[in-house]
Amino acid sequence: MAAPIAVFDLDGTLIDTAPDLIDSLNFTIDAAGLEPVTYDDLTHLVGHGAKAMIERSFALRGHPLSEDEYPAMLERFITHYEAGMPGKGQPYPGVIDAMERLAAAGFRLAVCTNKMEGLARTLIRTNGLTERFAAITGGDTFTVRKPDPAHLMGTVERAGGDPRRTVMIGDSLNDMLVAENAGVPSIAVPFGYSDRPLEDLKPSRIISHYDELTPELVEALFTL
Repeated sequence: MAAPIAVFDLDGTLIDTAPDLIDSLNFTIDAAGLEPVTYDDLTHLVGHGAKAMIERSFALRGHPLSEDEYPAMLERFITHYEAGMPGKGQPYPGVIDAMERLAAAGFRLAVCTNKMEGLARTLIRTNGLTERFAAITGGDTFTVRKPDPAHLMGTVERAGGDPRRTVMIGDSLNDMLVAENAGVPSIAVPFGYSDRPLEDLKPSRIISHYDELTPELVEALFTL
């Protein structure tokens, strides 16, 4: 029998990447002479990968990004962001202990993020977390990305997990939608970058701290 699996989003769920994303976005848009973005802007910018983040930053500053401008801006962002890893961001309080509890109970762990897979792997590696995950997939791993359920199910398959005993843990609409679309329960965390109240996203459960993420909680969701 395949193992139960807990699948985590990355930015705003596993690791607080806000300081580094803002630094790299501002380094990028500074090349076009644009005003810096702030933490308050971040919920509108994050969650759909680097391309959308850059495009939205330019649009936010009244300078829609042209197709000709995009490749150089993406390269500028990636070079700056990757060079600074692991950066200022840290895993969220309690998440390491929560993963250890789940692993000890026989769960496999995986990451399903819309971040580019290469950047996700570098971020996870530089935070010393790689060995904890049976699979790490990004927004460019497959031909689809969250909220398409094939992204989540492809992650579960790569991890050798049981699709019938899968939970998605995240902070944003895409995370809750991919769980809903895949027919699996979801857990929302409130310390990420959602631009909407978590209650509106209709997760199966909301936890306020990773101390609440236990094997018993997840097993209970499988029976709903």
